[in-house]
Amino acid sequence: MPKRRFLNVGGADKSHPVAPCFQDWEHILLDIDPKGRPDIVADARDLSQRPAAEFDAIYCSHNLEHYYRHDALKVLRGFSHILNDTGFAYIRVPDVMEVMRQAIERNLDIDDVLYTSPAGPITVRDVLYGFGAYIEQSGQDFYAHKTGFTQKSLQSLLMNCGFSYIFGGTGNFEILCIAFKSKPTEEQQLLLGAPSVP
Repeated sequence: MPKRRFLNVGGADKSHPVAPCFQDWEHILLDIDPKGRPDIVADARDLSQRPAAEFDAIYCSHNLEHYYRHDALKVLRGFSHILNDTGFAYIRVPDVMEVMRQAIERNLDIDDVLYTSPAGPITVRDVLYGFGAYIEQSGQDFYAHKTGFTQKSLQSLLMNCGFSYIFGGTGNFEILCIAFKSKPTEEQQLLLGAPSVP
């Protein structure tokens, strides 16, 4: 049986951890920045130009917000194109709804610290517009955030791009969506901890 393959979109380099469900899968990294030595140096907006149905899954963690909304739509359509019929997309993005809620509840200004990460203090501005210190250090504008998502808005975009079964939730200022083109198999539901689909 051939090894299952997933495309890590915008993962920077392979030292960054991916979701545990991808253990023992073949890991193919795509990134626009060659510095992390990705397998494929490309812009994710061009995925629709790749061969159709070439991957079993896509992992995309904190990358989709780096595109304008209309371009995020192109990226998601590309996901649908390169996934096989039983494939799924595993997507994580910042939760703008929770950021707004916390900012209002805690009376935070845009430059106030929202939380502290291993990379240091993260301000409201960092979540909305991209981690300022890293953007300045790298000198690369593509690390900036160009759009934001709520769980509802991300699910709506995924449905518009051909994903019929969407699972997920929110927590720690993050949205997780696991999106399938067709009804997930029992094996996939078990692997991902997704609820049973009738």
